[in-house]
Amino acid sequence: MKILVTDGDNRAALAITRSLGPHHEIIVGAHNRRSLASVSRWCRDSFAYPDPVRDPQGFIDTLRDEVRRRRIDVLLPVADITTIPVAEHRDEFSPCRIPFPDADTIKRAADKVGIMALAARLGVPCPVGIAVGSAREGVARADELGFPLVVKPGRSRVRVDGRWLSTSVRYANDPIELAQILGDLHPAVFPVLLQERIQGPGVGLFLCCDHGRPVAAFCHQRLREKPPSGGVSVLRKSIAVDEQARDYAQRLLGELRWNGVAMVEFKRDARDGIPKLMEINGRFWGSLQLAIDAGVDFPALLIQMLDDPAVPAVSGYRTEVRSRWFWGDLDALLMLLMKRAERERLPLAQRGRLRAIAAFLKWQGPDCRFEVLRLGDIRPWLLESWRWFTRR
Repeated sequence: MKILVTDGDNRAALAITRSLGPHHEIIVGAHNRRSLASVSRWCRDSFAYPDPVRDPQGFIDTLRDEVRRRRIDVLLPVADITTIPVAEHRDEFSPCRIPFPDADTIKRAADKVGIMALAARLGVPCPVGIAVGSAREGVARADELGFPLVVKPGRSRVRVDGRWLSTSVRYANDPIELAQILGDLHPAVFPVLLQERIQGPGVGLFLCCDHGRPVAAFCHQRLREKPPSGGVSVLRKSIAVDEQARDYAQRLLGELRWNGVAMVEFKRDARDGIPKLMEINGRFWGSLQLAIDAGVDFPALLIQMLDDPAVPAVSGYRTEVRSRWFWGDLDALLMLLMKRAERERLPLAQRGRLRAIAAFLKWQGPDCRFEVLRLGDIRPWLLESWRWFTRR
């Protein structure tokens, strides 16, 4: 089977390539000719397409032409910026199969304002919050919640003048900071959610569903992040599925009749111990390799589901398996050592430089694997290392 994987520089794309490469012919696309996944031993061929951020139509045109020319059987978009456009133009890729929901369902899941309303209807706990349609409304209504506040754009990416604008979650500690954050937002980003800030550990639940039927679930715990105060996980371990979070996630994905993979993010509220919904990401996630290492091969499941409508549910996986993104972990350490503002965002007990160095150097045990560095497929790590050194 010929499978085309997009976003070759995404670590999830590399994990997909390594998962499926031994059994299928993998073609990798990226907006750079050389990408992490394209230099893998399991990549049969690769090509470059226009940057989907700057030229969405050029990206679709090139991808469609490559799918037809190469007679691709399955197309696997990886990132938000490729998944949504591919879903919108699904008919143009036929008869190539795309194991993801239709565009309307993906957009519905990505709409944070709408998902919070759906969660409330389904009895899924959420942070207390309000949706505002403008910066002026947000400043005027902030007192309804109090500070600190989470400022969460309704969508992670917004089309503006034919291009994609990326957004991010911000935190406001007072009215002045809130007014500045909201004032900097493009009008197209609204509506925006203002939410109470939940203190507690994150709970990321990763699922694969067959039209709403859960086929696999996986959970990990973040041990270190980049930036250290909260961001992308650079060291994480597999843990048992949080049953409460699983119940909530399955209510949401069942209602959406979700087909494919998704990540449902929660935070366990330190006040009552209940997971509170943060968002749904209807795509592959950065730490995909950990799930595969622990025994839940999500890419293989997706391919299997295409031809087998009765794929049995995965019953379990190994816990305490660790995965480390080395260069991301080193970046996080350097932030702690060199940026005072980053240290001050952490609890007092986690601010020490010597403590951070000791934690970085600590051996993580025999069940810890490097995410990118694999001796049997070393070229992606060599490329990543070269880029790390040359960008400085």
